[in-house]
Amino acid sequence: MCNTKILIVDNDRPLLTSLSDGLEKAGYATTSAAGGREALDMIEKEDFDLVILDIHIPDVPDTGVSAALNARGTPFLVLTARGDTELVESMVANGAIGYLIKPVGVEQIVPAIEAALNLSKEIKRLRENEQHLRYALEGDRNTSKAVGILMERYRLTGEDAFQMLRMYARSQRRKLVEVACELVNAANILNDAALNPVLKQHP
Repeated sequence: MCNTKILIVDNDRPLLTSLSDGLEKAGYATTSAAGGREALDMIEKEDFDLVILDIHIPDVPDTGVSAALNARGTPFLVLTARGDTELVESMVANGAIGYLIKPVGVEQIVPAIEAALNLSKEIKRLRENEQHLRYALEGDRNTSKAVGILMERYRLTGEDAFQMLRMYARSQRRKLVEVACELVNAANILNDAALNPVLKQHP
């Protein structure tokens, strides 16, 4: 917990001080910002594990800071008064992983912080798994296309074409999928070059 860095953004200075002091005592490393521009400057200079963001902050539009946080992949909780349902929904759509209704004290906010941090880790893990799967599928597609190109060009069996591709990748000390992607791109360029004169004749 002592390594967890939290930015608190709120123009209510007594609340800002109260939350900051309370979270410091609870073992978090906190930084405070009383306005939107100040918060944006801090976000640019430092990475935070979590941001606690007042829904009505001065200096920037309501979604300005939340959009910046979402773009950086920084999780944030929203502080809101009752009756801000529409704005809360907008913030959630813009990346907020939870909200708390004022007035709020440290005893309520600590469990929300821990839940938000755990949820953020799970979301990050799922996104990484999705990205790895996407890369793997794209690699498989390009490898299959490259094998097909070699089969047609050199009249090889699928196994022989795959072995040729793998041996070339090894000789270049490169990944198989990189070589396959390069071969597919080169074939696409050649196909486009061959098609261009035909296409020009038939506008």
